[in-house]
Amino acid sequence: MSGKIVVIFGASNILWIVFAASQDFKIETSPESRTLAQIGDSISLVCNTIGCESPFFSWRTQMDSPLNGEVRTEGTKSILTMDPVSLQNEHSYLCTATCGSEKREKQIQVEIYSFPRDPEIHLNGLLEVGKPITVKCLVPDVYPFDKLEIDLLKGDHLMKNQEFLEVMDKKSPETKSLEVTFTPIVEDIGKALVCRAKLHVDETDFAPKERESTKKLQVYISPQNTVISVNPSTRLQEGGSVTMTCSSEGLPAPEIFWSKKLDNGNLQLLSGNATLTLIAMRIEDSGIYVCEGGNLIGKSRKEVELIVQEKQFTIEISPGPRIAAQIGDLVVLTCGVTGCESPSISWRTHTDSPPNGTVRSEGTKSSLTLHPVSFENQHLYLCSVTCGQKKVEKRIQVELYSFHSDPEIKMSGLLVHGNPVTVSCEVPNVYPFNQLEIELLKGETTMQNKVFLEEVDRKSPETKSLEVTFIPTTEDTGKVLVCQAKLYIGEMEFQPKQRQSTQTLYVNVAPRDTTVLVNPSPILEEGSSVNMTCSSSGLPAPKILWSRQLNNGDLQPLSENTTITLISTKMEDSGTYVCEGINQAGISRKEVELIIQVAPRDIQLRAFPSESVKEGDTVIISCTCRNYPETWIILKKKAETGDTVLKSTDGAYTIRKAQLQDAGVYECESKNEVGSQSRSLTLDVKGRENNKDYFSPELLMLYFASSLIIPAIGMTIYFARKANMKGSYSLVEAQKSKV
Repeated sequence: MSGKIVVIFGASNILWIVFAASQDFKIETSPESRTLAQIGDSISLVCNTIGCESPFFSWRTQMDSPLNGEVRTEGTKSILTMDPVSLQNEHSYLCTATCGSEKREKQIQVEIYSFPRDPEIHLNGLLEVGKPITVKCLVPDVYPFDKLEIDLLKGDHLMKNQEFLEVMDKKSPETKSLEVTFTPIVEDIGKALVCRAKLHVDETDFAPKERESTKKLQVYISPQNTVISVNPSTRLQEGGSVTMTCSSEGLPAPEIFWSKKLDNGNLQLLSGNATLTLIAMRIEDSGIYVCEGGNLIGKSRKEVELIVQEKQFTIEISPGPRIAAQIGDLVVLTCGVTGCESPSISWRTHTDSPPNGTVRSEGTKSSLTLHPVSFENQHLYLCSVTCGQKKVEKRIQVELYSFHSDPEIKMSGLLVHGNPVTVSCEVPNVYPFNQLEIELLKGETTMQNKVFLEEVDRKSPETKSLEVTFIPTTEDTGKVLVCQAKLYIGEMEFQPKQRQSTQTLYVNVAPRDTTVLVNPSPILEEGSSVNMTCSSSGLPAPKILWSRQLNNGDLQPLSENTTITLISTKMEDSGTYVCEGINQAGISRKEVELIIQVAPRDIQLRAFPSESVKEGDTVIISCTCRNYPETWIILKKKAETGDTVLKSTDGAYTIRKAQLQDAGVYECESKNEVGSQSRSLTLDVKGRENNKDYFSPELLMLYFASSLIIPAIGMTIYFARKANMKGSYSLVEAQKSKV
C-alpha cells in the first residue's frame, strides 16, 4: 500500500513541474513593440525567452516576405540584424519561440524613414538692396515626404511654412524644397536665413525628427551717391595744385579709381586711391576727370572738369564781399593783391560817388577807413587794381544798421492778480526797422511776435515797440518776461543781430478775505475788556489799519497793529470799528459793531401837566431812561390788591377824563439784560364842586389849553428819548404782569 502511495506522489510532482513550466514560458522583445530606423543605419531586433532553457526560434514578416536581415541565436536569445536598413525592412516582424509543445509569438513593428542631411539654402544671386531675390530651402533624400514640414525664417520672422501632404506614388526617398522671393533691405544686414525641416514620422510614439541650416545674409548695395570735392577750385592758375577727393557709398565699400577722359573718349587710368593730387598744373592738364566707384554689384561714375588758366594776379578784399556796419562804428576795408609786384590800387563806389573815407595804400595793400559810419557810406565799394595792361576789380557791399541798445520793457501799471496790464517792448533807434522782429515771451511761452514789414520812408533810425495786454495771476510770480529783438541785415546773408531784455514778474494780490475776530464778543457789559484782531490776505502782505467811524462818517485812525484792546470799556466806546488791509494793490475793509451794554440809569417819571389834577382832566404819565441796549419799560399802578400793568406807548400812559379812582401811586421800572431801576410818583385827583357849572368858562379854557399841551408833551417826550445816547426802548404789552 505504501509503495502505491509513493508512486502516486511522484507522478503528481512531475505533472506539477510540467504545468508550472508551461505557465512561466514567455517571450520578451527589444524594442518592445515598435522601432524607428533610418535608411542606411543598422538595427537589431532581439527576442528573448523566459522559462525555457532550450527554445527554438524562428523569424518571419507578417506578409511572409523575405526578412532582409541576418538571424543569430544564442541560447535563450535570438537576434535579427538588418544592416544596412532599407525600405524592404519596413514590416511587422514576428518572433516565434517553441519550448517543448508550447509556442509563443511576439510582434515588432519597424518604421522606416530617411532624413540623412541638414537642409540646404540656395540663393539665385547676390543679395542687393532693393532687388528681389529667390531663396530655396532644399531637403534631400527624405522619406516619407508626406510627413515633411519646412519653415523658412529671416531672423525671427517666418517667411513661409509648407507641409508636403501629397500622396506618395512610390516608396523611395525624394528631395523636397521650399522657395520664397523677397526684396532685401538695409536692415537685413547681419540677419540670418534659417531653414528648419521637421519629419513627423509618427505623431504618437516618436517625436518629430528636426534638422535646420542657417545662412548669414550678406547684403550688397550697389555704388551710389558718388561725390567729388575739389580743392581749391576747378578753375586753376598755371603752376598751381589741385586735390580731388572722391567718395561713393555702397556695400561692400566701393573701390575708387581715377581716370582722365582722352580726346578719343577712352579713359586713362591715373590712380586707385580716393584722393588724386595734381601739382605744377599745365594748360594741357585741363580736361574731364572721371571718378568711378565699383564693387561686386555695380559701378557709379562722377565727372569733373578742370580748367587751367594762364597765371594771373588775384585780389583779396576783406572783411568779405559783404559787411554789416553799425552807424557810428569804425570800419576798415582792405584790398590785397597777389601775383603783381607793383599794382596801382584805387577805391570808388558803384555810382562813382566819393568814398567818404580815408584811403591808405602801401605796396600790394590798400585800406579804406570809414569813421564814423553814416548813411553816406551805404554803398557798393569797388577796389580797382591795375597791373601792367590788365585791370581787375573786386567789390564789397557795405550794409548799414542801427541797433545800439537792448529793448526796454515797460508796464502800464502795477501787476495785480486778475487786473489786465499792458506790457510794452520798445526797441530804440533801430534801422532798418522793416527788417526788425520783436518777440515777447512769458517764461517759455510766446505772448506775441511781430515783424515790422512797413516801408522805410526815410533813412533814419526809429523806435519801434510791441504791446501785449494780459491778465496776470499769482502763478506768473517768478516767471521772466523776455523781450527779444532780432534785426535781419542783408537779406539773410548775415546772422541776425540779437538783443534782449528780461524782467522778473512779481504779481501783487489786492487785500482780500479780511476778517475780524472779536474776543470775547462784540456785545459787552460796561467795564469789560475786549480784543479785536484783524487779518487780511494779499501779496505783499497787507498792512493793517484800525479806525473808528465817527458820527459824520469820517474815520478816526486808532492803530496799525493787527490787534487792538479796549480795557474797562464804557458806553461811549460803542460804535463801528473799521479794519483795513492795505497794500500797493488795493484796500480791503471789514467793519465790526461794538456794543457796550449798561444797566438802566437816569430814569425819569413825570406827570403832565401835574401830579395833582382835577377830576375830568387829561393826564400823561411819562417814563424815560438813558441806557443801552434795549430796555423794557413797565408802567404799573400800585394797589393793595395787586399791581396793574398799564399799556403804554413809548413809555407814556395817557389818562383821559381822570376819575377819583385814578389817583394813587404809579411806578416805572426800566429793565434790560444788565440790570433794572424803578421810580414812582403819586397822582392826586381832586373832585369838582357841585355848584359850579360843568361848562364854565374856566373849564372851557382848561380844555383848550390841554388840547395844546398834550401834543407838546408828546413831542417833548419824543425829543427827550432821541437825546439819549443810543437808547432803544421796547415797551411791554399790557398783558405782561411781571418782569
